[in-house]
Amino acid sequence: MDITRSEKAANLDFVLDQEGRSLLRFITCGSVDDGKSTLIGRLLYDANMIFDDQLTGLESDSVRYGTVGDDVDFALLLDGLEAEREQGITIDVAYRFFSTNKRRFVVADTPGHEEYTRNMVTGASTADLAVVLVDARRGVLQQTRRHTYICSLLGIRHMVLAVNKIDLVDYDEVLFNKIRADYESFSSALGFETLCAIPTSARYGENVATLSKRTGWYSGPTLLRHLETVVTERMQAESPFRFPVQYVSRPNASFRGFAGQVASGSISVGDPVVVAKSGQLSKVKTIVTFDEELATAVDGQGVTIVLEDQVEVSRGNMLVSPGARPHVTDQFQAHIVWFDANSLIPGRSYLLKTENDSTEATITALKYAIDINRFVQRAAKTLCMNEVGVCNISTQAPLAFDTYAENRATGNFILIDRLTNSTLGAGMIDHPLRRAQNIHWQSLEIGRALRAKLLRQSPTVIWFTGLSGSGKSTVANHLEKLLYSKGRYTYILDGDNIRHGLNRDLGFTDEDRVENIRRVAEVAKLMADAGLIVIVSFISPFRSERSLAREMMEDGEFIEVFVDTPLEECVRRDPKGLYRKALRGEIANFTGISSDYEPPQNPDLHLKTLTAGPDDLAMEISDWLYSNGRM
Repeated sequence: MDITRSEKAANLDFVLDQEGRSLLRFITCGSVDDGKSTLIGRLLYDANMIFDDQLTGLESDSVRYGTVGDDVDFALLLDGLEAEREQGITIDVAYRFFSTNKRRFVVADTPGHEEYTRNMVTGASTADLAVVLVDARRGVLQQTRRHTYICSLLGIRHMVLAVNKIDLVDYDEVLFNKIRADYESFSSALGFETLCAIPTSARYGENVATLSKRTGWYSGPTLLRHLETVVTERMQAESPFRFPVQYVSRPNASFRGFAGQVASGSISVGDPVVVAKSGQLSKVKTIVTFDEELATAVDGQGVTIVLEDQVEVSRGNMLVSPGARPHVTDQFQAHIVWFDANSLIPGRSYLLKTENDSTEATITALKYAIDINRFVQRAAKTLCMNEVGVCNISTQAPLAFDTYAENRATGNFILIDRLTNSTLGAGMIDHPLRRAQNIHWQSLEIGRALRAKLLRQSPTVIWFTGLSGSGKSTVANHLEKLLYSKGRYTYILDGDNIRHGLNRDLGFTDEDRVENIRRVAEVAKLMADAGLIVIVSFISPFRSERSLAREMMEDGEFIEVFVDTPLEECVRRDPKGLYRKALRGEIANFTGISSDYEPPQNPDLHLKTLTAGPDDLAMEISDWLYSNGRM
């Protein structure tokens, strides 16, 4: 059915009216079962943002899933997942839009359980304000402190302390004041600009949208009133211009534009801009959107920018203000919130993604972890799930960034597992490391191609992996003798021998094993660059480190050889008596017994020592090298 002209006009008036109101993004957070979902549901209800059919459905769901007797359970309005409704908890982040006559709102209901901290971080990353709920019966808990600290870390500067379920403590003013004092005591050092404490009962709507007669001792605003009036503008429009390039648009030979969203500041036609990574200078020729040209683009707008000059710009780069350039470096310090059940390990390689760029990255140092209960630094070798720490990070390629304190959009990143593609942690950049500005690649005239030509062989890294006692060193030794007899230039890097020198400072913890392989891979890369055939014999138990070693080499240069010997046979052989000690508990972190071994999934060569001897296996490798053009 077609709408009338008057209806179209009314719709347009509504849209224009909405656009004229400021937007507040906020989250609710705190410990589990403090009433976060109920509070938002009640807020939507009191703001008349629940339609009749939604209310009917909510009443029906309250009968089936509700936890408040015969009353409407407003929490179910947000807890959309079946698992959430059945358990009565929030698991995912639920976003809702609503508006009043004074302001528009986007609210994120975040989970309270510690294991879902990653979801809370997601919700807080774009918020201007946080509503931290505390159950009046339980007071300030560890999760309250954790979420408050994360809010501070993510740049939220406006907080509301909602002391909820005040009805269950008989609207006790003394108890409310005690909880407020406890919260203010630990949060005072976190740099919040505003903190408003409100006694609430989300279930009954006390002080949510209307002041409660039962808290006559409270003289502050309702929650809705405070949300409507608090000033939270981050003044991003006054920040230096930042335009992360997401896509190079070339629909035809005459048009070349750079598409993305203005992260901060503003830009106008004719303004000068600089390509962040290269320093090339140009001017803005035009600014276009899908259906029009603009004179100016501001913070938050998605546009395509056309420059006057044919400068080199691609995804991962930024167009920036000439007078206020971002940092461009491959080393920096950052705060990291770790999400994964497997701990963060210094030395391990991860994929680092910013808003528009991605590169390999290594945690070069874990400087310290942060004690959430006392907000103090503590020494740590790893970060466990939901812990926060400060790390030094080295990236494979330089990144263009601002510090997170200066620009949330261009100062954040996530860390991703290179094998599973799962998100492991979120980071906020503190500052670049000064030493990175003093290191540059030195150009050399003699390269690997000339060295290989002189030796008349293809540089190759033959990487043996397998359990202790599997026969790696034996087969590697036979292979070197065979290659030597054929006039090849080789060198063996053996795990035990390296630990007597280069890696004598390392133990056998997971983090030390990671660093052990990282160092050996770097040495193998240098030897291959010298034109040698490098035979590496290490247990190298983790797939991620073997994958990193492969990626460090030239294409086709890394040959993974899996020396496959069953654990039972390795224990029977036990050439150094290590298995007997490990089984008696005398050796900690012994691979195959008390530490995991991750066998290769697709090795280049799969050797089975139970069906062939060392000479035959060495010949099998030699034949493979010849047939694949490596000899």
